Amino acid sequence: MQKFNILKSIPAYLPIVNIDTDMIIPKQFLKTIKRTGLGKNLFFEMRYDDNGKEINDFILNKSPFNKSKILIAGKNFGCGSSREHAPWALLDFGITCVISSSFADIFYNNCFKNGILPIILDDEKIKELSEYSNRKEEIFVDLNEEKIVYGNNEISFTIDTFKKKCLLEGLDDIALSLKKSDKIKNFEKDLKNKKPWIFND
Repeated sequence: MQKFNILKSIPAYLPIVNIDTDMIIPKQFLKTIKRTGLGKNLFFEMRYDDNGKEINDFILNKSPFNKSKILIAGKNFGCGSSREHAPWALLDFGITCVISSSFADIFYNNCFKNGILPIILDDEKIKELSEYSNRKEEIFVDLNEEKIVYGNNEISFTIDTFKKKCLLEGLDDIALSLKKSDKIKNFEKDLKNKKPWIFND
């Protein structure tokens, strides 16, 4: 998993509430177990018409927002089913930070496990940041300092200490387990000595 520290990008503003995981990545694209290749189908039903042609008015189909790394969205982002393909699709598109006034719990936690920083801000602050999207100006997200810098202004946000550490160090669930590989090996060795009959070598 990529380490997350400071992110600089023109944000894309998608002022829609209750964006569920089926809107983020529809069910027909869930057959894959790979984390790559889903970006082209992100927000599929909003990005493409019935003939598969890009809808020009959709924010992520416009330049420079088709290169945005930061998405500002309406409240209750990521609701619906718990599909992990949703953060995979965002990440594969290039989005590594989502800002909203609220997130669905499972989606929120899945973001951290996949290298995406979800930031919760009140509606007034989101409105301020959306102006930078409208003006196509960059904002800065500093995870270590837990702040967003825009123009001469700053917004502070709070992140769970453990989740922050995982993002800063690029640790997903597998990497966290591997950090304890010595303890796991010692446990297995000790268990094998005490209860050899449970092993089928």
